[in-house]
Amino acid sequence: MVQIRKAKPEEAIKIVDFQLKMALETEQINLDETTLNEGVKKVFQYPEKGEYYVAIVNNTIVASLLITFEWSDWRNRTIYWIQSVYVDKAHRRQGIYATMYAYIKELAENDPAVGGIRLYVDKTNTPAQKTYSSLGMNGEHYQVFEWMKVF
Repeated sequence: MVQIRKAKPEEAIKIVDFQLKMALETEQINLDETTLNEGVKKVFQYPEKGEYYVAIVNNTIVASLLITFEWSDWRNRTIYWIQSVYVDKAHRRQGIYATMYAYIKELAENDPAVGGIRLYVDKTNTPAQKTYSSLGMNGEHYQVFEWMKVF
């Protein structure tokens, strides 16, 4: 059975490990561990930045994701952005992300201040795109553009 809950600050090290693996696996990026560690800690220190959630199977954290917040003036509500999704390889294709998504969706549905959920996915990550589509999400409305500083 999978249990989903908000992550605890002492679990940051596991989240950092997941993020290092995810960046390498999905985008072939070796993240700077010091920077990542500080970034994860900041989410716990400043809850307005976001909230981590974890999936637990047999008392072991097997997945995590980050929710960040976007203000939508069009909707007069907050939009949840799902980011930094990682499911341990040994636990994939077992419905863990679907369970996490259902949990986050229920939070959004039960909070009148939340207007919806968004996420972005790398164009080459077709397995993730199939998963998101199977859960009723669509990627047909927006395309994300970005400019990022290089460190």
